[in-house]
Amino acid sequence: MKTQSLHNQLVEWRHDLHMHPQISFEEEYAAAKVSTLLKEFGIEVHSGIARTGVVGILKKGNSSKSIGIRADMDALPINETNNFSYKSKFDNRMHACGHDGHTTMLLGAAKYLSEKGNFNGTVYFIFQPDEENTFGARTMIDEGLFDKFNIDEVYAMHNIPNMEIGTFGTRKGAITASENLFEIEIKAKGGHAALPHMGVDAITVGSQIAVALQSIVSRKLNPADNGIVSITEFITDGKKNVLPGMVKMTGDARALSKETNEKIASKMLQIVEGICNAHGVNGSVKYETTCPVTFNSKNQTESATKAAVSLLGNDKCNGDIEPRLFSEDFSVMANEKPGCFVLMGNGTSEQHSRPLHADNYDFNDELLVIGSSYWTELVEQQLK
Repeated sequence: MKTQSLHNQLVEWRHDLHMHPQISFEEEYAAAKVSTLLKEFGIEVHSGIARTGVVGILKKGNSSKSIGIRADMDALPINETNNFSYKSKFDNRMHACGHDGHTTMLLGAAKYLSEKGNFNGTVYFIFQPDEENTFGARTMIDEGLFDKFNIDEVYAMHNIPNMEIGTFGTRKGAITASENLFEIEIKAKGGHAALPHMGVDAITVGSQIAVALQSIVSRKLNPADNGIVSITEFITDGKKNVLPGMVKMTGDARALSKETNEKIASKMLQIVEGICNAHGVNGSVKYETTCPVTFNSKNQTESATKAAVSLLGNDKCNGDIEPRLFSEDFSVMANEKPGCFVLMGNGTSEQHSRPLHADNYDFNDELLVIGSSYWTELVEQQLK
């Protein structure tokens, strides 16, 4: 592994970032650390893009070719329950998704490439805020990421718990789902709990809708078209002996294609209107796509897989994995430039297979050298 000699330094950086987590667009600590280290490496630094975003530029040789590599920096509003020495110093703030590791891996690649990199062209190291709320990539683009910098192609990586350490996966086409938030509101006629016949109980109507929505995926989509519809909140204005006249349901839907997403939205509206009409009440649906499908370009996926095979061996790499139903705002960058999103195993031990966003999630430090070495391999391959 090319960055093996950096192992102790990478662990130190990662643990420091883990102790100082900050959430969306507040990542001042990570941004300052990234900027300071990049400057120490002799890399040109542009900071303050999307408030806390940082772009480092490293050019060698005379080629006009370029590559962009993105790492996310934001944490989550979660109280950490781990007890190791480098646990979060702040209540309700935790790197529970491994973004501290992603940032560190890109820093490791930047250090190696600045000192020993054998390439001809320009590398753009993109450190992005606010991946979790899915506004970071769009804001960086709106503030000139692809206008100010001549980036030919973009890549990003995410660790995956319960996937063997040292293994790699990606795929051509859709690799992660769109995220779609919806809100359903029902306006009925509340009344006394002992006199239900004199009104229309909004809970009964809402409950029928909540159950019926599950038929969208199970009965209204082609089984080959992956999708998820989840109610995450059910709010009423009822009291102990008062039947509610209002219900608000909010939720989350996922899809791996625009067509599937449109079908989910259409069927949701039909179900809400049909059940509400049957009860003689009013219902409305708001449906918003907050993060599009992450779509990997053919050439970039082949390049990403080739670099992984060179580093890890063919038996550790899968260039045609099953898509994942979580969402990733790298999708916005990949919509603007040819790109590829890749997955790396975080490990299968009990400690390293805890799910992303869990309060006891633990990034595997063994991945730091693997991930940073992968980025160096990709850069030197693409910028020969």
